[in-house]
Parts: sequence; C-alpha cells; structure tokens
Amino acid sequence: MSQDQEQPLIAHLVELRNRLLKSVLVVLALFLGMFYFANDLYLILVQPLSVLLPDTQGQMIATGVASPFLVPFKLTLVLAVLIAMPFMLHQVWGFISPGLYQNEKRFAVPLLISSTVLFYSGILFAYYVVLPLAFGFFTMAGPDGISFMPDIANILDFILKIFFAFGFAFEIPVATFLMVLSGLTTVAALGEKRPYIFLGCFVVGMLVTPPDIISQTILALPMYALFEGGVLASRLIRKPATEGEQPDATDNL
Repeated sequence: MSQDQEQPLIAHLVELRNRLLKSVLVVLALFLGMFYFANDLYLILVQPLSVLLPDTQGQMIATGVASPFLVPFKLTLVLAVLIAMPFMLHQVWGFISPGLYQNEKRFAVPLLISSTVLFYSGILFAYYVVLPLAFGFFTMAGPDGISFMPDIANILDFILKIFFAFGFAFEIPVATFLMVLSGLTTVAALGEKRPYIFLGCFVVGMLVTPPDIISQTILALPMYALFEGGVLASRLIRKPATEGEQPDATDNL
C-alpha cells in the first residue's frame, strides 16, 4: 500500500473514531442524567404488570443479591442507547454519505428518519398494547393456589425482548423498500407472495408473543399492514441511470 493510499485510510479511521467517541459520550451523558431516576424508570416500565398484581409490594421479588442495583442500572443504560439512537444514526450518516451516489442520498435520509420513527413506534405499541395483554394472560394462566411473584430481572429481560421484537418488526416497510431498491425483488413478485407473507406474519406472531390468539393477531396484523406500506412506498422507486455518476464527496455532515 502506497503512502497516498495510507493517508485517506488513516483519515477515515480517525473520523470513525471521533464519531464513535461522540456517540459514546452522548450515551454516557444520558445515562448519568437518568441514573438518579433509575428506580422510578423501572417502576414506570413495569406498570403494565404492577397494576395487575393484587399487592405490588412483595409481589415482585429480587432473587439476586445485586439485582436491586443492577436491574435499574441495565434499564437506564438501554434507555440511554435508545434515546441516543437518532444521534448515532446521524453520525453513521455523516461517515458514509461522502461515498454515496446522489440517487442513493435521495433515499438515505428518508429511510434513516422513517426507520427511527418506526422503531420507536414499535416500542410504544408494545408498551401500551402488547404488554398489558401479555401480562394479563400470564397473571391469569397459573393454577389456583400458586402465588405469582415474578423476579425483577426476568421482568426486565422479558420486556426488553418484547420491545426489540416489535421495534424490529415495525422496520418491515424499510426492509421491503430496500429489497426492491437493491433489486433483490420486485413489487410484482411481492404482490404474488402476499398469501405466504400473510401466513408468515401469523407464524412470527405465534413465536414471539404469548400463546393466545389475541396477542398473535395484535402483532401479525400490524406486520402485514406495514408490509403493504413498504410495497406501496416501493412503487415510488425509479431506477436512475448511473452511468458516469460519481459519489458526491462535498456533502458531509
């Protein structure tokens, strides 16, 4: 590798380091700002469960010695990362945008914004719709005489799994659009596979939700609606001629 080739590589690595450092500092600042309220944040998070318990005090337990500290700590760290996601995506965009063609940039910013909004929407949908139904099912499913005393660490892990499952499920329109944009499939081909995709949504709902038809339907129907939204957005794609087109290196955030 020549010295001329090494210099741009080093410059890119330095830029990547700086952007990663900025992202870490933002996450750290958010974490430190929220950690004082960590216990309150946990109580807000588990509210869909706590309102269903006959007696909140003593119904949720901590089986680990360090769980009363580590569980709110983990929650606060995850929340800091989630809140910092738009800033981190902005840093990713600033790093990769100089190497994109102009037609690629035309789609990149709307995709970044829409993917962030959809991910947060999936989390809100899970918190306000799915968790009350799931916890309602679990609190009523046990046999008589069994005390329902969930561990706070298990509750957090369950809620985070549901959040990320629905957050990523709500990314279906973006994934559909990108598959069509990249040429992996076409709108016509997706239209022909609608019955299989509809069935697949219910299979996914069966795997990631509690074993009742209501919860499965609550995930499956939005997933299919989001797929149709992605197909509709994909109809806007027009393949531009890229011959002679060069990446725009002047547009760097």
